[in-house]
Amino acid sequence: MENLLNKLVLGTVQFGLNYGINNLNGKPSREKSFEMLDLAYKNGIKIFDTANVYGDAEEILGEFMQSRNLSGKIKIITKLKPNIIAESDGEINSIIEANLRESLIRLKRNYVDGYLLHTPEYIRDKKIVSALSDLKKRGLVKNIGVSIYEEVDAVYAASLEEVDYIQVPYSIFDQRLNKTEFFQLAKNNNKTVFARSAFLQGLFFMPQERIPSHLEKAKIYLRDLDNIIAKYNLSRLQAALLFSLKNENINYIVFGVDNIVQLKENINTTEQNIDCERCLKELKDKFIDIEKNIIFPSLWKK
Repeated sequence: MENLLNKLVLGTVQFGLNYGINNLNGKPSREKSFEMLDLAYKNGIKIFDTANVYGDAEEILGEFMQSRNLSGKIKIITKLKPNIIAESDGEINSIIEANLRESLIRLKRNYVDGYLLHTPEYIRDKKIVSALSDLKKRGLVKNIGVSIYEEVDAVYAASLEEVDYIQVPYSIFDQRLNKTEFFQLAKNNNKTVFARSAFLQGLFFMPQERIPSHLEKAKIYLRDLDNIIAKYNLSRLQAALLFSLKNENINYIVFGVDNIVQLKENINTTEQNIDCERCLKELKDKFIDIEKNIIFPSLWKK
């Protein structure tokens, strides 16, 4: 039986920012962030996802690794600051290397295991990709790649020889990539696929009365979801997490938590041998074409 815990990657945006539509408590204290990182590591989660723009998440991660002497024992993926090339008139290689070195200082490391473009269209710029490849050749980065939002960018990245890692949105409500050649292309070209947004920034867990009016349609989808999972005695958390975890085309699931209780629930769900194949099939068939204004948090009214 596959150890699904090995597929979990803890995202750290919540440790650096007030993040998530269902986050009522805001950014956790440094002490609470360390507690969650400790629990994740002790339970076998060895890959952590962060980014330049996640507040002080890189610094928290760096301090945690240093204080626990874990530098060579866990893997870190971080990301280039979005739109940094457009905002600067400097030389591309120098801009990207300087940005990476800032992250390395905060992370207290001399390399990262993954370095991703946080601006998806940058993957189409040969000079930018070449600059990432140069950092990889010099040992500052082990793997390079991109975090995408649109299907066309995912397919393009999967066909690009230089790319190692591709991070994509994927959830019960966001199955767009199932309708493309992306997963097959990624597999054929030995790309490592990281899926994020399994919980749609917490939308999956919001009670009906707290869902804002501009996401009114989500209430209908969540009711449909509840009706299906009730037949199989699954919770929304179990259904949402296992939907991504059980997808054989996805190598890793990047998930975030606001508190230690949520982290424990995610770990427990992963460790249980839950028979859910029939439920997941029904969910896959039901939610194949959800509107972008529901599945794109960037389109949600703030």
